[in-house]
Formats: sequence, C-alpha cells, structure tokens
Amino acid sequence: MALSINEIKSGVTILVEGDVYVCLDAQHVKPGKGAAFVRARLRNMKTNNVQEKTFRGDEKIEQAFVEERKLQYQYSSGGMFHFMDSDNFEEIAIPEDTVGDKAKLLKDNLEIEGYFFKGETLSITLPNFIEFNIVETEPGIKGDSSKSGNKPATVDTGAIIQVPLFINVGDKIKVDTRTGGTYVERIN
Repeated sequence: MALSINEIKSGVTILVEGDVYVCLDAQHVKPGKGAAFVRARLRNMKTNNVQEKTFRGDEKIEQAFVEERKLQYQYSSGGMFHFMDSDNFEEIAIPEDTVGDKAKLLKDNLEIEGYFFKGETLSITLPNFIEFNIVETEPGIKGDSSKSGNKPATVDTGAIIQVPLFINVGDKIKVDTRTGGTYVERIN
C-alpha cells in the first residue's frame, strides 16, 4: 500500500530501496515558496542504522507491514538460535547475525519480541531488564561500596558484565538490555 507524505509519522514502517525502516521522527515542512516535504529520521530494522531522509510531496512511499510475534528462547546450535512462537508453538530458527550481540543475554525460556517482514526475521527485542545469577567473580571485601569502582563478573549465560565491588558469587542482579547489558541493581 502506498502512503502519501502526510501519513509518515513516528512508528510507521516503510520500504526504502528494498529495506524496511521504522520512522523515529517526522517533520512536515511547508515552505512559503515551493512544494511541501517531510524530513524523517528512519531506523533500519535489520541493521539498526539511523539516517535522515527527505520525501517530496509527489512521492509515494511503500508501507511495510511488519509482523510482531512473541517468542520464547529455546536453544542454539550450528549458528542458529531456536525460538518457539508463543501463539502457535511453531519453532523458528533465527540466524546468529540477526541476533547479534543480544545472544550473550539470552536465557532459557526468555520471552522476547520478534519482528518479521514477508517471513524474514528483521530483528529481535529483549525485555528491558533481565535478572541473572553471578557464577564467577572476585570476592567482595567488607567496606566496598558502589561508588569505588567495578569488576568483571560472569553471569549464568556466560556473559561478562561489569558490576560493583560488593557483588559476590551467588548474588542475583538486574541488567539493562537496552544499554548492551549494564548492571542496574542487586536483587535480594
């Protein structure tokens, strides 16, 4: 379905040169002289690259119908990550390059969002916060506080996360996935 430039707004998914983009921000401009246009900030749903693009008044933009599905992580093997669709229990295999850096934060049975266009996986989104158990780190010393620095700690998925000095093996922590896996807080 073709969209006019007036229908481009935040959250709309469109096709630009064969790639699927989501509009982050759109500014409609009507100059005193000349035709109206839209200046939009677009994020590529596959590569996460952000770019600015200008659409003229007479252009027709192709809308991309992106399917959002709830998936549950099962296991990985041979460069593929296997998920189960929570609605129809179908198994979906997603290539390692699509999952990318998020692979280090995938836990068994973790609920995620998958984005699909014409049967192809564009990307996945992890929950904002995930809880992990610390399986390996240097022991904390009495008097260490959260202000004095960080140390590396290995969590139950094998990922290494920088944590405050007072965190010990066996502690449970909360991690922010939006920032690539940074420590948020210790959970009792």
